[in-house]
Amino acid sequence: MGDVRAKPDFVASFEEAGTAFAELDAVLWEPISRATVLRSQPRFDERVLDACSGDGASALPTAELVGPGGVVDAVDLAEPLVSIMRDRAGERMPQLRPHVADATTWPYTGYDLVQCVLGILFFDDPEAGTRHLVECVRPGGRAVFTVWGSGALDVIGELLADALPADDDRVPESDDSRRATIVGAETAGSFAHWLSERGLVEVRAEVVPRHLDLTPELAWRLVVGTGLRAFVARLDDEAREAVRERYLAALEARGTASVDVTTLIGVGHRAPE
Repeated sequence: MGDVRAKPDFVASFEEAGTAFAELDAVLWEPISRATVLRSQPRFDERVLDACSGDGASALPTAELVGPGGVVDAVDLAEPLVSIMRDRAGERMPQLRPHVADATTWPYTGYDLVQCVLGILFFDDPEAGTRHLVECVRPGGRAVFTVWGSGALDVIGELLADALPADDDRVPESDDSRRATIVGAETAGSFAHWLSERGLVEVRAEVVPRHLDLTPELAWRLVVGTGLRAFVARLDDEAREAVRERYLAALEARGTASVDVTTLIGVGHRAPE
């Protein structure tokens, strides 16, 4: 699952923060994943690739829907998150197959459905990575991608960047680098067009608006439990606490009571042969 683009290694940050990531499930990852699965409509006995699956917020309900006759390959690079997903599934879902692997080089194809929730922003090359996932779909099959909407998490990224030490070389150098959106895919229409250019047909995309009411605890959790953690991961405890205090003080001074977590969900098909 994705966050702002910048210099730090976001995969490493997720590997360090599996528990903190999972603590956001109920308020962030699960509602976004439910909205995605509602639109991807996994069906009984289907073969599904859940790319960038995190701790299973979309893969687990998908496995329930395809049933024991289906297969869900859930792929993520962060082993701690895959481990959480594996533990949650236990032995009750043999159809769920968790993998620690890179979705952009996943070698298997022919899936009825490929879905990716908030993952493509993490790809070194989002365009090429998305095209590869489209090629994993069987001809006529479905692909569903969820990304952050325009403005999502902007205030969090902005105030966190301002709270980092002035000499920190990880501070984003421009507004664009700390936004969570795909460049050129900030609206439903532009996202649908962007997916069409990656090889999908009959694409439709929609905005799913949502805001989270902020408390100081949740505001900081949105840093340490998401890819934003990469900006503070290398700080020692004292420096990190100083960043937290400056960041929360800035939120209070601005009177920020909520954060935008709006998403865009695009649905399309691979062209029949």
